[in-house]
Amino acid sequence: MNKSNGITPIYAQTLSRQHIFGTMAGVMIAMLLSALDQTIVGVAMPRIITDLGGFSQYTWATSIYMITSAITVPIVGKLSDTYGRKIFYIIGISIFAAFSLACGLSHNMTELIVFRGIQGIGGGIMMTNAFTVIADIFPPDKRGKYQGLLSSVWSFASVIGPTTGGFLTDSISWHWVFFINIPISAIAIFIFVKYFPSFQMDNRKHVVDYTGVVALIFMVMPVMLALSFGGVDYAWDSPQIISLFSFSGVMLIVFLLIERRAKEPIIPLSLFKNRVVSIANLASFLMGIGMFGSFIFIPLFLQGVLGASATASGNMQIPQSIAVMITSIIAGQIISGKMRPYRLLGVISMLLICLGMFLLSRLSIDSAYWQVILYIIIMGFGMGLSMPVFTLVIQNSVPYTELGVATSSNNFFRSFGGAIGMSVLGAIMNNHFLSAFVSQIPDTVKNAIPMDQLMAIAQNPQSLVSSDAQTKLQSLLTQPGMDPTIFDSVMQSLRTALSSAITRAFFIGFIVLLAGLVAAFFLKPKAGSSIGRPEDELDSPPNLR
Repeated sequence: MNKSNGITPIYAQTLSRQHIFGTMAGVMIAMLLSALDQTIVGVAMPRIITDLGGFSQYTWATSIYMITSAITVPIVGKLSDTYGRKIFYIIGISIFAAFSLACGLSHNMTELIVFRGIQGIGGGIMMTNAFTVIADIFPPDKRGKYQGLLSSVWSFASVIGPTTGGFLTDSISWHWVFFINIPISAIAIFIFVKYFPSFQMDNRKHVVDYTGVVALIFMVMPVMLALSFGGVDYAWDSPQIISLFSFSGVMLIVFLLIERRAKEPIIPLSLFKNRVVSIANLASFLMGIGMFGSFIFIPLFLQGVLGASATASGNMQIPQSIAVMITSIIAGQIISGKMRPYRLLGVISMLLICLGMFLLSRLSIDSAYWQVILYIIIMGFGMGLSMPVFTLVIQNSVPYTELGVATSSNNFFRSFGGAIGMSVLGAIMNNHFLSAFVSQIPDTVKNAIPMDQLMAIAQNPQSLVSSDAQTKLQSLLTQPGMDPTIFDSVMQSLRTALSSAITRAFFIGFIVLLAGLVAAFFLKPKAGSSIGRPEDELDSPPNLR
């Protein structure tokens, strides 16, 4: 066993069965929290924009969460390598719970977006540590099955999340999709305080890379704002958008210079000299853009185009979650064996995700529910396979001292890709929806209703997801003297335009995923690398307290 800097994995120490069980229970509950939040909120979003307005901001409530989460991930990944995981877990869950309450009490979309952004900081802290802790307490030859177990918890939450979110939205109110996080958070905090081992990696005095943190924030935020506002609020060649991109580019250079000189960089650039880490992160980044960026539109398609209720659309996503659960467990077991076919599993997973996304891009207003369900099941099989692969191949190819930052780099690139995907595809969907709606409207309707009134309907098409809004629109368009077919024509135009806009986003997501598939073909550890070999781990104890 090789020693290095007096640092060792936790699993080399003697932890009681009670502490191991309690640690795993806390991590799994935190994972449940994170997964529930994403699946529940996605189902509720069509109803949220009905109550709060802001169809053009549809993706912002999710993308802002992913932006702040993505920024938080590498920062906390590095700090937890230095100061341990426990304190960050407790802080993260506390922030997540507090701003879940704030989200549920929001009165408008601006408040919700701001609170979701802060909630994302807590979510990022939780996600940073979840998969890293598995590598802390289990050796490489056992990590696969436990990573698969964590992925299955995510899948389980995805099974109950859409149904729970739909039930709460239809039966009580969308506010409760946020309030439900609070009691679960309280349980998780109690478990972490009582059972999670408190440790410090070593006794050296560490230097926090504050300038790197600031540079990272100012690098990521402008580009996200530019991608969100471009083509919607401002033209792509407008001074505002060009300035945001330019500033982000300058900050990228500044960030790289800072990280090169920092004593303890927040993202060590040397990490990317490792070919396996670079390729796995690239594949995760492209997968995030294509898959997560498109995935938020599935509930909107089911409810806005096909007319499903929030509860029904949630139930229709259950088979996909079951598919994710099954294949994530299978992938974990396969990787725990002797072969560990990282590249084969990565390629197969990306193929399935690509196929599912392509089929989704072929949907239309005349599609049946079973088609949507089948296509997202195919994607689910691919998602389940991919979840353990990219994380484990990175963890098992870096020394223990870089475990947290290496794992968090993968979470960062996947989340950053998802945030970019939501921003870009959301802007494309909004633009295409407006133009498609105008082109779909019959001339008889254009002659009967002023264009500014039609555009007001298109800016926030509540009638597609709310029966009350549909009733109001119907009363407005069926007044005495008006053609009785106008209401049906407007509704048909809205559905057709929304279908066209969403499937356009799906197709662009498919193109990006193809690039991710190409990257997965190059995911091959070097012969003789230390992947999966516990004897290559470092061996002197951290300071357990």
